Amino acid sequence: MMPIRILIVDDHAVVRQGLRLLLEAQPGIEVIGEAPDGAMGIQMAQQMQPDVILLDLLMPVMNGIEVIQRIQGLRLNSRVLVLTSSLEDQLVKQALQAGAHGYILKASRATDLMQAIERVAQGLTALDPAAAQVVMQHARDQDPLETLTARERDVFDIMARGHNNPEIADLLSVSEATVRTHIASVLDKLMLRDRTQVMVYALKRGLVRLEDLP
Repeated sequence: MMPIRILIVDDHAVVRQGLRLLLEAQPGIEVIGEAPDGAMGIQMAQQMQPDVILLDLLMPVMNGIEVIQRIQGLRLNSRVLVLTSSLEDQLVKQALQAGAHGYILKASRATDLMQAIERVAQGLTALDPAAAQVVMQHARDQDPLETLTARERDVFDIMARGHNNPEIADLLSVSEATVRTHIASVLDKLMLRDRTQVMVYALKRGLVRLEDLP
């Protein structure tokens, strides 16, 4: 079985050295490089194609969020496991939204880190329990309208003003079949039953006025 190839990206030399010693003592793990900042991390990731990138978020030159976004943009097969000391809600959300595959704290036990690496390498998600709590709270707090795609929001806005499917299709220059698909998704995401409930929902939220309706 091939070892999991790890690239460590952290601006603290002591942290990098400690991680290397810890990881190289584990069977099935190979540390193939260390980078002291985000820009160097991206360069080394392109050259070495690691299986997992252990990434700090708070770094000079280029922070971890930017690194994740660049990694995603380059379409590398490497998976990113954030390893940081910060549990700031916004950082957790930004890292996962950018495309991180896991988020674990530096205060975690070595066994938890190893399990997280193995999960991420297998294509799974690994979250520190505290980070998972942040994600769950964000999901509860998120405005359902924010879950709509741009085109679904267009359909919602037009439907909320009382337009029928042919009218929506004409206004958006798409087929009625496409409109029906978008409407089904809108109703599902907003947990509404039909277009009448969409109109009532929009009225209650002040998104349309009675005089806007036919």
